[in-house]
Amino acid sequence: MKCPRCESTSYRKNGRRNDKQNYLCKNCGKQFLESVFPHSLESELLVNSNGHTKVSMAEATEVPLVKNPAEEKATEKSLGSCSLTLAEELLQTILSPDWLESAAFSQLLLKIQQKNEIKHQLETGISLLLLDAENLKLDVNSELFLASICEYSLQVKIAFANWRNPSIGKQDIELYNRGYQLVHVPEGKNSADAKMIAIGACILRSYPTVKEILVCSSDGILIHLCNELQNQGLIVYWVRRQGQALHIENRNTSKLTYYSLAMATEVPSFEKVVEQIQDLIKNEQESINARLHSLATIASLFQERSNININIKHNPKQPEIEEIIPVINNSSIQCIQEEEKKEDSAEIPNGKTLDELLSKIIQDIQKKSPETKLSVSKLGSELQKITGESPSSIVKKLKLGSSFTKYLESSATFTLKSSGKEYEVAISDQK
Repeated sequence: MKCPRCESTSYRKNGRRNDKQNYLCKNCGKQFLESVFPHSLESELLVNSNGHTKVSMAEATEVPLVKNPAEEKATEKSLGSCSLTLAEELLQTILSPDWLESAAFSQLLLKIQQKNEIKHQLETGISLLLLDAENLKLDVNSELFLASICEYSLQVKIAFANWRNPSIGKQDIELYNRGYQLVHVPEGKNSADAKMIAIGACILRSYPTVKEILVCSSDGILIHLCNELQNQGLIVYWVRRQGQALHIENRNTSKLTYYSLAMATEVPSFEKVVEQIQDLIKNEQESINARLHSLATIASLFQERSNININIKHNPKQPEIEEIIPVINNSSIQCIQEEEKKEDSAEIPNGKTLDELLSKIIQDIQKKSPETKLSVSKLGSELQKITGESPSSIVKKLKLGSSFTKYLESSATFTLKSSGKEYEVAISDQK
């Protein structure tokens, strides 16, 4: 007798089981029972399941050796032709109209489509939205705009809040009807933020196909969650509210997008505004030219019908408005801004320059209206328009006096004359 596992003959008795001797193999540790038949009988007979056919071991071992190879090949050939026939019958059954219209075929297609969708999601990924409902409220239009920013489909939306708080009202019902998963947190400061960070930091465990995440909250503590999600390789958008606009910051590229809550539309950049203005001007010109063409056609028909001869000195061609669309770019804007700054911030280096500037202002006003009496306050206002600074600050900066009025009194270039509560100023004759 041999061990059934390693065929070792080294074994020992190990008790009895079901009135049969149990053995333990010393080589591999396998436990086995003694054979039903004695070794001599087992070696001499092979008994089939019915117990009728008795064949000696020698004859049994010689059967496969005596078998005819030609018969074996014929058997294999017949088996191959049989399998080919079965395959043809199976194809005919599958491609038959009855099978294609059956419910089983529809279920098979449905399962294939579901597997393809799961495979497609695993390959393409999804977007996910985390909302602090106690801090930020998103309406349907805002949510659709956020979904349009994402490159992947927004499929999972989770909202955090203490839904027992009466200040939230029926917001939980509204969000639930819009497909949000509602996570309840107990009452407490930053409780929703803490839960949002805890779930958001391990979001890939529950949703391994997530590629983009929208973190919707104006609380600064959520920057820790944004950084953690970035470290996990996700595209993170931080959505905050400032006034009547949403600020959407792409934390990976630092790109900012603005959305007006009042107008329910995106706030365009300066370049887009310029393009829109140019398009409006161009469309208006085309409309005016079309109207002028219609007017010229009507005038020509009226002239022919009434036999009116008009000596036209001008070009009889259709009048058109010249294209005056301004080309606005960043360099031209910077130049205009620099020129405006230069004009608005004209510097006065000394008292002589100040006297000359004030004298010019007085002369210009007298040329326009000679009978006008110029007050000190009026002169100061005109000076401030040119310099962008108050007259008293200019005088103090140049150390010419403590106030604009006292400087004019001490200056030999000007004379002051009291007129009620005001002083009238004029250029001194000595100048």
